[in-house]
Amino acid sequence: MPRLSLSTAQTMLTKGISKIAGNRLLLSLRDTFIMAGVPLMIAGFAIMISSVILDPSGILFGPSGIGLGALFSGGNENWLHSPFALKMVQLQRYCNYFINGTMAINALLIIVGFTFFGSRRFFPKNKEPVVCIFYSLAAFFICLPWEFTTTDIHQQSVTLSGIVNTRFIGQEGIFTGLLVSGITIWMFNRLVEKNFTIKMPDSVPPAVARSFESLIPGSITLLFFVVLAAVLHAYFNSSVPEVLLMLLQKPTLAVASTSFFAVVAIVTGPLLQWFGIHATSVWGPIFGLTWVINDNENIMGVAHHLYSTLFLNFSTVSSGGMTLAPIIAVYLFSKRMENRKTAKFALAPAIFNISEPINFGLPIILNPVMFIPYVLSWVIPFFGAVMLTKMGILPIIIHNVPWTVPPIISGILFSGHISGGLYQLLVIVVMTAIYMPFIKIANSMNEKLTAQ
Repeated sequence: MPRLSLSTAQTMLTKGISKIAGNRLLLSLRDTFIMAGVPLMIAGFAIMISSVILDPSGILFGPSGIGLGALFSGGNENWLHSPFALKMVQLQRYCNYFINGTMAINALLIIVGFTFFGSRRFFPKNKEPVVCIFYSLAAFFICLPWEFTTTDIHQQSVTLSGIVNTRFIGQEGIFTGLLVSGITIWMFNRLVEKNFTIKMPDSVPPAVARSFESLIPGSITLLFFVVLAAVLHAYFNSSVPEVLLMLLQKPTLAVASTSFFAVVAIVTGPLLQWFGIHATSVWGPIFGLTWVINDNENIMGVAHHLYSTLFLNFSTVSSGGMTLAPIIAVYLFSKRMENRKTAKFALAPAIFNISEPINFGLPIILNPVMFIPYVLSWVIPFFGAVMLTKMGILPIIIHNVPWTVPPIISGILFSGHISGGLYQLLVIVVMTAIYMPFIKIANSMNEKLTAQ
């Protein structure tokens, strides 16, 4: 049997990925996430400044970091109540304004972009995609929960009515937003093509005429979502995004009691994230019932659990494999100037393990070329650390360290040993090598497109 050479395998992989990447749906999604990624870079810098520089309990000033606050004020309690620390907290709130206008409304940005690019690619005869954008946004807000239960300042349960649950207009609403806008694109434009429109006289200005032409298709499209929202509320007392989240959480809750919990969590996490579904929104509640309890027992010294959210942060989130490795690979191997510029802007947040700028800016999200290395950036660091811990090379993680502490430093602090920092350095090197061939594939695909 003839052996498959590395160059032949890379050519076959390039052809396969090129075919997938040429799909109109994926092209629309790619363009959407690239455009929406720019505001998220601003959010990434705001998060970095807020959590690293301005947080009185953070890396620079907190007791779990360098501890400059206690050094300047004669103790941590004195520092936290000092006027300077209180002013820093106020400045943190101002940084949140950047986040509120970008990451907190990420689902809305995705809806606008996907409706625009999707309409352009699937229905090129529609000369006014902005009208379809209006209906996509309207349909999305119809599907959102406008009544939800929360807790007040006294930790009492209260129900708020007539107020949209804002958690679903950010990261947690992206999947719902894509589904709703996709259905809206298809329904609205198909109805327009079938001439379910009001024809206005030629004397009516074009903008007014197009508005009236959208009246019937828009009404039918919105009616569909009104019926859907009403049925879900009547029979399940829930909304579209809540039902979708529940459908994802139920099987993961079932898995939480099995021996394959860690495998399923670490494999499905990047899959969800790659599709634009914030993995924390699905796994967060499950981790709260399992790995967070393990955290507390490890910290108190009453147990030595291998699997915990501290271990996940040490091995994966804060190791640099998801953030620094793709940026280094782009710097070393990418010939595309736009990717190198994106990597340059995303570098500072990536140092503090903030992945949104590179995920949405490169993009990695819904980019077929980056699918394999992105999944491996979760799987290899996590299970590599599992293996080394079982071999006794790495200790059980018992120290609670902020996830924004830079790689290598965080490895030493998490593990309490130099081996933790060396492991994270190894993760960065290995993941950079894994990203390398896929960066080169992206280069060759770009060269082919440029030559056409």
